[in-house]
Amino acid sequence: MDGMPDSDTEFLSVKIAALLPYLRRYSRALTGSQKTGDTYAAATLEALLEDRSVFELGYDHKVALFRAFHQIWSSSGSPVEVGEEGIHARAQRHLAKLTTNTREALLLYTVEEFPTSDIAKVMDLDEDEVNHLITVARREMEDSVKGRILVIEDEAIIAMDLQDIVADMGHAITGVARTERGAVDLAGKETPDLILSDIQLADGSSGIDAVNAILKSAGDIPVIFITAFPERLLTGERPEPAFVITKPYSEDQVRSAVSQAMFFSSTETLET
Repeated sequence: MDGMPDSDTEFLSVKIAALLPYLRRYSRALTGSQKTGDTYAAATLEALLEDRSVFELGYDHKVALFRAFHQIWSSSGSPVEVGEEGIHARAQRHLAKLTTNTREALLLYTVEEFPTSDIAKVMDLDEDEVNHLITVARREMEDSVKGRILVIEDEAIIAMDLQDIVADMGHAITGVARTERGAVDLAGKETPDLILSDIQLADGSSGIDAVNAILKSAGDIPVIFITAFPERLLTGERPEPAFVITKPYSEDQVRSAVSQAMFFSSTETLET
């Protein structure tokens, strides 16, 4: 911003760069598309090059960055895209039925772990309204679709916890795999509607490789990666998952991501 000392500008640029992977994660989860999500994140950065006054409001840097994003998002009308085909078309039909602002509030609360007081600042709403939106979002997202989920996780306790969470949501579990080979074999026996996968598996194999092998034969299936190192997936240098949960995770994060992934990428086999 004009008038800002060079040292302050450099400091702010470093801060924004560190927070960018999380903004891109949120934007992609919000839109259900890496391409569209990254377009909104880029538009936010372009706007900040012209006006950084949002960082002078006394907010935490992450709150300020996400507030700048929401100013762009809201000014575009939080659009539901048209002209899509297949999975994307079905996702957009679902989007059109959602209560305004609900998925934004839910993602900010569960995936990005903002307290409701900060969500109110990001979305320019009062806190009571934010709490209401989160409640509505949970109901609408979880009620929208049910399906079959494959869990790829080598730690038994975590695998059991994930099974319990998704089963409580009404989803069926096709199986739990601890290795890449086991995951591919399970998917070959029963094609899942969603894959919930760790990255590093028991025998040193890769959850990413397992997912890629499954998608190669099974086609479009929504995927959620759970990892202690989300920045390794959010590099911008290759195709990235729209849904990434950071370990240690919370039940709310898993429920939100599963609902969002099912919602955005639901297939014809899902019960609607």
